[in-house]
Amino acid sequence: MSTNLAPCAVSLIFVRMSLVHIKIINRSNNALPEYATADSSGMDIRAAINEPLTIKPLERALVPTGLFIEIPNGYEAQIRPRSGLAIKNGITCLNTPGTIDADYRGEIKIILINLSNEQHAIQPGDRIAQMIIQKVEKAFLVPVIELNETERNAGGFGHTGKQ
Repeated sequence: MSTNLAPCAVSLIFVRMSLVHIKIINRSNNALPEYATADSSGMDIRAAINEPLTIKPLERALVPTGLFIEIPNGYEAQIRPRSGLAIKNGITCLNTPGTIDADYRGEIKIILINLSNEQHAIQPGDRIAQMIIQKVEKAFLVPVIELNETERNAGGFGHTGKQ
């Protein structure tokens, strides 16, 4: 059976990502954060600890990274969980996404929590989170007496049902 396919017009869209220059000081024994693949959004962040750190079930830990960054005005860094660590071990970040403002110069530390029923050991150099660089928009708040109505209005917290 022969199939005649009409020629298709292929449209290629090239997306040019802008590079943001971030100054960094690395006081850890780990390599600089890096993107795992060419299209990764986040750079892997590693634990800068000298010995394993055990996190018990429902326990929180503040994990140092040894990293200090200078983010340009108009940008922020967001710290997010690593999906593999979350699904396999129940380890995730609190305060997610964590925001690092452009004027912060202290060490990046990651707040981890163990949501599993078993303790988990973070090893020195383990990838514990990812960092995403984002543009920031500033808002100018305009005080008013009332807001425009919408079909939804104040409906929230499941008001549309389960399905």
